Amino acid sequence: MKLSEITDRPGSRKARRRVGRGIGSGRGKTGGRGVKGQKARSGVAVKGFEGGQMPLHRRLPKRGFKNIFRKTFNEVSLGRLQEAVDAGKLDAGAAVDVAALVKAGILRRVKDGVRVLGDGELKAKLAMTVAGASKSAVEAIEKAGGSVTILAPKPEADEKAA
Repeated sequence: MKLSEITDRPGSRKARRRVGRGIGSGRGKTGGRGVKGQKARSGVAVKGFEGGQMPLHRRLPKRGFKNIFRKTFNEVSLGRLQEAVDAGKLDAGAAVDVAALVKAGILRRVKDGVRVLGDGELKAKLAMTVAGASKSAVEAIEKAGGSVTILAPKPEADEKAA
């Protein structure tokens, strides 16, 4: 085999379609655009246009609103916490907060805090400091000998309103 004999595998490179190169090509004259009119020209974007009729997105009434003070929480189940303790990623003796959960690889990033949910079984004694927890989660953690501290919400909404 010589350097000049090396080629790509058949079908690995596809020739681009050359448009507007004569009638015989099958894509000549109008170049696949049809005939005349606005869409045959370049630089056209008529997404919501309905020929002068009021477009659907403007005929329908507005609905709802976007809450700018909405908080998004990471949700962690008790079963997931127990798996992390069993795997040795989470130290049951140390305080468990958002930073510890991120370090253990349970959470990817810190949002507005963590909310603990009660599904799964917890055997480890954990001292949790979280933004929220369901009643069943609090009961299960306290039953296992741990404690739950719920952080007070930050008064950001009050500052923006004032």
